[in-house]
Amino acid sequence: MEITQNAALVVVDVQKGFDESEFWGPRNNPAADERIASLIAAWQGTDRPVVFVRHDSNEPGSPLRTGQEGNDFKEYVEERRGKGGGPELLVTKSVNSAFYGTPDLDDWFKAAGITQVVLAGIQTNMCVETTARMGGNLGYDVLVALDATHTFDLTGPNGWHLTADELARASALSLHGGRFARVVTTDQLLAAVRP
Repeated sequence: MEITQNAALVVVDVQKGFDESEFWGPRNNPAADERIASLIAAWQGTDRPVVFVRHDSNEPGSPLRTGQEGNDFKEYVEERRGKGGGPELLVTKSVNSAFYGTPDLDDWFKAAGITQVVLAGIQTNMCVETTARMGGNLGYDVLVALDATHTFDLTGPNGWHLTADELARASALSLHGGRFARVVTTDQLLAAVRP
């Protein structure tokens, strides 16, 4: 796997509000945070661009609302901000795709000549998947570090219920099989960027 020198790591919605299990329900992949942290460190350590995305929810009662502590980045993310030698961007959004945030992510990528995008963060089947699909549609080479994401159990129409692991697998199959993105592991990415 080849990772370009200006491949952007997009860290999606790694916010304190997602730790409120009574609101979200059961989650998967407890190792996700450690893997996200290792990707941020590797990208910053090799002077590659890092984008931090924050979800500013407009939903009443959401732990991710602006002004709530849950809107803040988790500590391990906040402490890494501004520490890299490469370009860094903060994008805020109130919808699922980081490409519909402020400032405009597509414009920033194009201005910087970025064509390869690596995604990690929360939730696998929501904002990570939506950003990956849109990135693929916009022509970027998108890689999703599936094991550096997590999500929550979900119940939908007809009483259908999927566990967080089932949802993550469904996202991986849709993204990879639909050629929106390549689904990879954190270890593969770290091996590719380490000098």
